[in-house]
Amino acid sequence: MVRLDENEISFPDPETYDGQDGLIAFGGDLSVERIWFAYQLGIFPWYNPGEEILWWSPDPRFVLFPDEIKVSKSMQKILNRNVFTFSENRDFRGVIKNCQQTSRKGQDGTWLSNELMESFIKLHEYGLAKSIEVWQDGELVGGFYGLQIGNLFCGESMFAKVSNASKAGFIHFAQSNKNTIELIDCQTHTYHLESLGARMISKKEFLKILHENNERR
Repeated sequence: MVRLDENEISFPDPETYDGQDGLIAFGGDLSVERIWFAYQLGIFPWYNPGEEILWWSPDPRFVLFPDEIKVSKSMQKILNRNVFTFSENRDFRGVIKNCQQTSRKGQDGTWLSNELMESFIKLHEYGLAKSIEVWQDGELVGGFYGLQIGNLFCGESMFAKVSNASKAGFIHFAQSNKNTIELIDCQTHTYHLESLGARMISKKEFLKILHENNERR
């Protein structure tokens, strides 16, 4: 595992360096420039607040191809009833703050530090990060955010205040962008996203898609 220099924005090449369980570097900083550079290489930060920054490029990689989205009969009924409405980039701060503050089963606290949250807000202001909002009766009840790199969306975190809100938002996003987004990067496995059609692919395959996408931009 490589220690990063705060004064130099560089990372080990994830194609040739595996690290330990996908952990390839630590240290550095959370500047907008470093985060944006990392994601273009297929690397993302994931660490506990108060600890050193950890940078990951796991193998295999958990992803969803939008045309493989799975919609259960019960979810289709909810979508058909228009229980929720959806928007994009209407309330990025609201989404990311809820992602930070929403408690999750099996988790004590949050991995989303204030510093990382502010960096993503800046990335949004630069047009590099986007949010998807889910509304019910005028209230923000769910959503998620991530980075858009060409036709690849790197999902970061999601939240739901009411049942099925985040699922509905994710399905809406995948279906609405199946002709413009090639891949949604979910990073690491969750049963929630697996139920929607996300699956593992090798890091080699993921990086190939990412690099081809970068070349087309």
